[in-house]
Amino acid sequence: MILGSGLGAFASELTEARTFAFSEIPNFPHSTVAGHAGQLVLGRFQSTTLAVMAGRVHAYEGYRAQEVVFPIQVLSAIGIRKVVLTNAAGAVNTAFRPGELMLITDHINLTGMNPLVGPEDQLLGTRFPDMTEAYSSAFRASAEAAARHIGLNLRKGVYAGLLGPSYETPAEIRMLRTIGADAVGMSTVLETIAANQLGMGVLGISCLTNMAAGILPTKLEHKEVMATGEKVRGVFLELLRQLLPDLAKQ
Repeated sequence: MILGSGLGAFASELTEARTFAFSEIPNFPHSTVAGHAGQLVLGRFQSTTLAVMAGRVHAYEGYRAQEVVFPIQVLSAIGIRKVVLTNAAGAVNTAFRPGELMLITDHINLTGMNPLVGPEDQLLGTRFPDMTEAYSSAFRASAEAAARHIGLNLRKGVYAGLLGPSYETPAEIRMLRTIGADAVGMSTVLETIAANQLGMGVLGISCLTNMAAGILPTKLEHKEVMATGEKVRGVFLELLRQLLPDLAKQ
């Protein structure tokens, strides 16, 4: 699991945990963003063995696309075949509300970057991975079943990934809505591309922390993202308790 802004507290739920700072891992990029602890935690959640990244790095921190996805490649190298990517996102779909969770059905990569650019490394997989089902339909079905079990209205939608770090303008949000985006953020898409190249199954979940620019007459702040992430912690944990054992069996 990779935990986005405001969601890193999940790592404290693991038992038999061993924690490694990103700085302790050779060549691992270091997170510089508030709300990203920058730790890899290995442990168990109920009966499921997990590797949890409490925080991630982003291209807007100055990292190349290949550096952003290096942790995904490391997780694959130690045998992990399934990854849950979470993030904080702004709601573009006006039917959505802050504090809701959105299951990512697909994404639009508007970062201007792709981690597969450059010399081909056949150890990582094909240079031209198919992205028709970038987010596993089987994993999404499990997430929907888990949400129904706990009575959660789990939204579904398309995530647009932009470079950042500035928030989008109202005009950009109108454009995103026009091209089919339901939520917008500054992460996830590069990691998803790399995971698909590596043959990993991907599940994506966005925590909708705010309405995107121009929808409400308020300005956007990172502290709002953090506060909403903390508020949804309980329902996020409840969803994972239902979901992870099923994912582990697949």
